[in-house]
Amino acid sequence: MKFKFIITFLTIFLFSISISADELKLDDKETEFNVYTGMFDFSDDGKRATLIGFQHQNENLNRDTFLGNLSPITGAMITADNATYMYTGVQAQYKIGSLNFTPSFTPGYYNQGDGKDLGHALEFKSEVQLSLELPKDAQLGFSYNHLSNASLGDKNPGANSYMFNFFKKF
Repeated sequence: MKFKFIITFLTIFLFSISISADELKLDDKETEFNVYTGMFDFSDDGKRATLIGFQHQNENLNRDTFLGNLSPITGAMITADNATYMYTGVQAQYKIGSLNFTPSFTPGYYNQGDGKDLGHALEFKSEVQLSLELPKDAQLGFSYNHLSNASLGDKNPGANSYMFNFFKKF
């Protein structure tokens, strides 16, 4: 039962990536999808759980600022304990040759399901990511994030997670 949602999520994702860029009417590779998996709250032995997630970035909305190249991102993740987090926020991207360093900040809605009680429905995700560019507009990466409610709730235990990422531009 725990993996029913993950299997459904993967099926929908695999179907969606089979659609070509021509069908989406994208002439240039302006949309980036990130699929990731890892360990939710790896620092809490009692509530750690595997996770899977999906993130979208539209490069038409990138802006070069004094903080670097900024762009909006939107995504969702689900854990093996059916905890979910849906978010939208901003990321910066810094290129160092074929390496990319990408910090991000995303507020979002958290539902604990059978997972860890983080103390509030509104949680904030701070993340750092390091990725390596591959041929054919793809990247492989590793990321670390922290979820916290910034003491909005009666408790604020937070959750630390790590993920392995695969990016593809369409």
